[in-house]
Amino acid sequence: EVQLVESGGGLVQPGGSLTLSCAASGFTFSTSHLSWLRQAPGKELEWLGGRNNGNGDTAYPPGTEGQFTISGDTATSTLYLTLHRAKLEDTARYYCAMRRARVGWIRGPGTQVTVSS
Repeated sequence: EVQLVESGGGLVQPGGSLTLSCAASGFTFSTSHLSWLRQAPGKELEWLGGRNNGNGDTAYPPGTEGQFTISGDTATSTLYLTLHRAKLEDTARYYCAMRRARVGWIRGPGTQVTVSS
């Protein structure tokens, strides 16, 4: 059974950075593709980027270059997301996720990030 558990959320000041972690289990991490998503109150789920954990390649939505960095550690089956130069509009619940055909996104419970001074 796929299990994804996010951690590392909290309060960050505007302009600051924060790194989130995702502990993955129940599948072979080294051959998986995982993504980070977020959802702010009243807004749709947003894809922040993904990583091919087999070769380390990452992909991000156009226009977000430098805003997020996704990395991973195969030895510990952990995916990371670093948020750079945080803005108020980055306040959201952040999820680690795997996409499955006919199922859609399989997500963890998420971790809350609040950007505030």
